[in-house]
Amino acid sequence: MTNPFKGQVIHLYKTLLHLGRDYPQGFTYFRQRLKASFMKNKDVTDPEKIQKLLARGDFVIKEIQALYFLRKYRAIKKRYYDDEK
Repeated sequence: MTNPFKGQVIHLYKTLLHLGRDYPQGFTYFRQRLKASFMKNKDVTDPEKIQKLLARGDFVIKEIQALYFLRKYRAIKKRYYDDEK
């Protein structure tokens, strides 16, 4: 019996792996943590639990993107505006 969520899980993993390239602590650190996280949940077969894990993965993607945008914003702000304190 094939898992209907397999494609979604692979897409989530690839997306997170792609986002991990710019991770501040390094790509290898991010990749090891990502793999450990996915391997921890590899035996989950309950569809509801898989849906919750996928939703959490989407949340993590949004959080990482927000952190990257914030870092970019701070760099641009620092480059073009003086701190007037």
